[in-house]
This record gives sequence, structure tokens and C-alpha cells, in this order.
Amino acid sequence: MRRLADLGSPARHWLAIGGMTFTLLAGSALAEWRDEHAILINTTQSLPEWAFFIDKGRLPQRGDLVVFAPPDTSLVRAHFGRSPAPFAKRVLGMPGDMVVHRGQTVLVGGVPVARMKPQTTRGETLTPGPTGRVPQGCYYAGTAHEDGFDSRYAEIGFVCREHIIGSGDTTL
Repeated sequence: MRRLADLGSPARHWLAIGGMTFTLLAGSALAEWRDEHAILINTTQSLPEWAFFIDKGRLPQRGDLVVFAPPDTSLVRAHFGRSPAPFAKRVLGMPGDMVVHRGQTVLVGGVPVARMKPQTTRGETLTPGPTGRVPQGCYYAGTAHEDGFDSRYAEIGFVCREHIIGSGDTTL
């Protein structure tokens, strides 16, 4: 096998051009992937997974993760700051599904999906979320976690298309 140092000057020149071309093409492909995808690290107890791959252009289906910019509400600001990280929840209700509150239980399409609490763990009042048909372009997003901060509360409400960053899959 020949060593790089044993190659003539033209061969080393073409090898360097080939290496640079490969590096530029790989970098371009990575930049294109980055523009259409993201990796989200979960820092909450809301969902059991620790990380997600996000497809920025894909709208969610039932059961998918939906990643969205949370609404600018006083409770979101109090718990997550003025520029909160995106939220990731499961899509439990699709456009047209009926959301009903039966006592503290939230049902979507007749299936219990969550229990509401009257207050946060800090004692702030929580307002029950929207009921009725999930509007077109919107989703009921939630989690099974008892302290989940999601569509079960008006402070989050339905997650609508203009706030959706993308849909995701777990890394594991």
C-alpha cells in the first residue's frame, strides 16, 4: 500500500480536492438535516423519554409527540421563564374529537386521558382546559403524568398549528 507521502504532487492535489469536496458535501447534508430536524432533550418528569428527534415539517398524528411553543401565560412565565423551551407532549386528541370534563377527569373521544388538579404544586390556581370539539388545525396534547401541564388546563389549551414546531419520535 502506498503512503500519501509517496504520491506525486498531482495525485496529492487531487486527493486534497476530493477530501475537501467530500467534507463540503457532508457539511451541506448535515446543514440541510439541521434545518428540517432537531434533537430535544427532555428535562421534565412529564414524559418518560429523555430525548426526541423532531421533524420540523411534519404535523402530528394521534399518539405522536408534538413539540410546540407554549403560550405566553402568567403560569408558563412563572414556572418556565419569559423564553421557555419548547414543550413536548403526546397527541391525545385530533381535530374533530370531542373533549369532555367529567368531574376532574378529562375524556377525549370518550376515553379518559387525564385528571385535573385545582392547583399547581406551588399552590397557584389551575383553570380547567377547553371542552367541545378540537378545532381544525389544533390538537389536544397531554401526558399521563399527574402533574402534567398540558391541554387539560386553560393555561395551555389546545395546541394549534401556528405554535407547532414539529412532531417527534423517541431516541430509544
